[in-house]
Amino acid sequence: MSRASRLNEILEKALAPVHVEIENESHMHSVPPGSETHFKVLIVSAAFEGKSRIDRQRMVNDLLKEELQSGLHALTQKTLTPAEWEKQKATMQFESPECLGGSKHDRK
Repeated sequence: MSRASRLNEILEKALAPVHVEIENESHMHSVPPGSETHFKVLIVSAAFEGKSRIDRQRMVNDLLKEELQSGLHALTQKTLTPAEWEKQKATMQFESPECLGGSKHDRK
């Protein structure tokens, strides 16, 4: 099973999202072809109601703890309630931060 499929399965089971998008962005980073190390997730769930942005991201990080300990290196998150999603979905631009390298051979 691919990492994207595992991420989706974990998030679906725990958060019952009304919308979820998972994108493997590993190809944009200094990793071997076919890597599954850098992901972007958009999750819309009522489970986020009343929680701050940082608390929502902590929830997701806690759910994906095993993945983060087994090769998932970077996770860009957008966590919204259904009401926030309805207001933002038409105009939302969800971009990951630009890769700054990070390869050991690039460090001086």
